[in-house]
Amino acid sequence: MTSTHPRPTRRAVLGGTALAALAVTVGASQASATPKAGWPTEFPLPNGWLPEGIAIGNKPYAYMGSRANGAIYRTDLRTGEGKVLYAGGTGLISVGLKVDDREGLLYVAGNTGVGRVHDSRTGELLVTHQLSETTGHFINDVTLLGDRAWFTDSRAAALYAVRRGGRNGEIRTLPLTGDWVQLPDVNNANGIVGTPDGRGLIVVKSTPGELYHVDPKTGHATKIKLVGQDTVVNGDGLWRIGRTLYVVQNRLNLISVWDLDKKVTTATLRETITDPRFDVPTTAARFGDRLYLVNARFTTTPTPETTYNAVAISL
Repeated sequence: MTSTHPRPTRRAVLGGTALAALAVTVGASQASATPKAGWPTEFPLPNGWLPEGIAIGNKPYAYMGSRANGAIYRTDLRTGEGKVLYAGGTGLISVGLKVDDREGLLYVAGNTGVGRVHDSRTGELLVTHQLSETTGHFINDVTLLGDRAWFTDSRAAALYAVRRGGRNGEIRTLPLTGDWVQLPDVNNANGIVGTPDGRGLIVVKSTPGELYHVDPKTGHATKIKLVGQDTVVNGDGLWRIGRTLYVVQNRLNLISVWDLDKKVTTATLRETITDPRFDVPTTAARFGDRLYLVNARFTTTPTPETTYNAVAISL
């Protein structure tokens, strides 16, 4: 498996050891950030955008990808105003995204077997990682854990890891074993986050709606027991704050909120969150005491004039 690297960057000089030493949970740096009362709780995307992923770092900017052509849009959370940061191109898709604040990078799950790395300030495409050499793969979401970015594949029983830092390098394929059973012709692995202790990964299986604790060293997946609700069917994006896990259940127009036990073997339903502004929300990202979600509007026939937006809820 290969990567293409259009041009070297200053980020390439940061070694893996330094990155590993800075293994901080995504979103932890936002703990002290608080949106002000006047900040909008809803903002538009360009017509026909076809959004699915959203990412926010430690600055008040939301990045949202397009399934139409892989473009990336950045919105200022303080004003709701935005601009196209990366214009995309024919055959490109952007779904799950994550911001690496340390490196000024944006990692993008590219659906068609690829993961991309962009400069989060300019949108410039820095690296395209060819995660799978065969067709029929759906690279759906991405998270940062330790010195690697981890990508899910909804159509294969595997995760893919690349070194952080915007560099070319070896791609690790991690087959999923243990309790994991891959189902044919449906989306399996979707959202992904790190465990509270930073040593493992939590993956949602959209169909039939299950959560798994995955060992990133071995690929062994242990099904997490759900208490209070039988499934997380249509589970899409995940967000975790401490031992609280937020699961966006897209076509159900809700977020289920779960309390994880210490060993991440059991998840107990705390509450479900609904909002009349939800229109098939897919993924979520936190800034301060808000959770921001994009409405993918999967149940609406898309046209170039179809409107799309993102909304914020209070935590």
